[in-house]
Amino acid sequence: MIANYGYKDGSGDFFIALDTDKCDGCGICVLPCPSNVLAVVDEDPNDPMREEPVAIVGDEQRQKLKYACAQCKPAGVDNPKLPCVEACPQGAIAHSW
Repeated sequence: MIANYGYKDGSGDFFIALDTDKCDGCGICVLPCPSNVLAVVDEDPNDPMREEPVAIVGDEQRQKLKYACAQCKPAGVDNPKLPCVEACPQGAIAHSW
């Protein structure tokens, strides 16, 4: 299942997509994030049948992803690989910007 966290406004789409079928809850994606956008929880709030750990975007970060993730996005670079995306060994993370 793809869990989309974020928002859309007049300046664009700002979503982090986490593929919960690929995510094994290892937490490696949490370490390189300077804004603490990602967290690992014991149970998936989007899939009550899943009992394994999974990465999520915290509630407090969802409405400010544009700003929280800005420091990892190089200016003038289209579709850069952000540190959390590169760190995920399962390829479970994608960004919309």
